[in-house]
Amino acid sequence: MVVVETGQTKTLSLLDEVTVLILTYNEGPNIRRTLEKLLWARRIIVVDSFSTDETLEIIRTHKRIEVIQRRFDNHMSQWNYGLDQVDTDWVLCLDADYQLTGSFISELQGLRLDEPVDAYYVRFKYCIDGRALRGALYPPRAVCFRRSRCRYEQDGHTQLLRIDGHPGWLRSFIYHDDRKPLSSWLQAQDRYALLEARHLLANSPSTLSVPDRLRRWIVPAPVIVFVYTLLIKGLILDGSPGWYYVLQRTLAEILLSLRLIEAKLRSQK
Repeated sequence: MVVVETGQTKTLSLLDEVTVLILTYNEGPNIRRTLEKLLWARRIIVVDSFSTDETLEIIRTHKRIEVIQRRFDNHMSQWNYGLDQVDTDWVLCLDADYQLTGSFISELQGLRLDEPVDAYYVRFKYCIDGRALRGALYPPRAVCFRRSRCRYEQDGHTQLLRIDGHPGWLRSFIYHDDRKPLSSWLQAQDRYALLEARHLLANSPSTLSVPDRLRRWIVPAPVIVFVYTLLIKGLILDGSPGWYYVLQRTLAEILLSLRLIEAKLRSQK
């Protein structure tokens, strides 16, 4: 796409034509920091699941943000509903605890709209209370993509983006920095463990990834995650934030193991 300014042809970058989409529910501890990195965005859409904290108060201080409220049913439906509200071809989908870096914004600005890529994957640096860890289990995600070529699908407790086209990778990263209290994390992890257990038991082991097959065995997964994050990822060198993350991920696997055992016990009655 090109525009003409005073007789000169200027090629628009992706940054000029992208809509930012964010999902929120009680993201008061996070959303302000996330929005501070989006001052460049021409349009931001927030799909809120009827937050009861200060989330909406913070969001409404930014006049360019459009807030739409929808009752949450699952992540897939919530994201796809948000995509249906977007009127640009490109969309940047962000969790409320994602913080963009200057290098990420500069890289978007350098991308041309006519490049043969339909979705861009990005890597993350995981933070604990604002301190970036040297490693984590958080996977890369396609966060910037053509709305006409992509759609979300449910996968266990989370969602996957189906890309009908050509993916690419960005060199820069995004910070993942969730500062909600531990009690919120514990409640969320129990819900995720229940959904993930149903997903693992509903699918044949041959169709699952290697990590998911290990989870179905119940006992190995928590031990493997503890050793892998602490020693292989090197989080033992990150002090208290490293231990916090290691124990969080180990506890998440223990909760999943408990849900799997619970499901098997019930099936034996």
